[in-house]
Amino acid sequence: MESDLNGQPIQTQWQTASISAATNCVQVASQANAVVVRHSKYPDGPVLSYTRTEWTAFIDGVKKGEFDSFSVG
Repeated sequence: MESDLNGQPIQTQWQTASISAATNCVQVASQANAVVVRHSKYPDGPVLSYTRTEWTAFIDGVKKGEFDSFSVG
């Protein structure tokens, strides 16, 4: 069973962006009190865990274009 960096079990479905290739994407899953993230190329690798507040702040920044300098194209 997978666990996050705090050792908490992850029992959920991973979501991948539809534009992504199978092994070239960040995957996201919802937990009771967190949002967890991993790289699809390494499904058994590390998992990062964020509080819902942290995740909401990140998504808000994405929507506002604050991370556009990191995108390709």
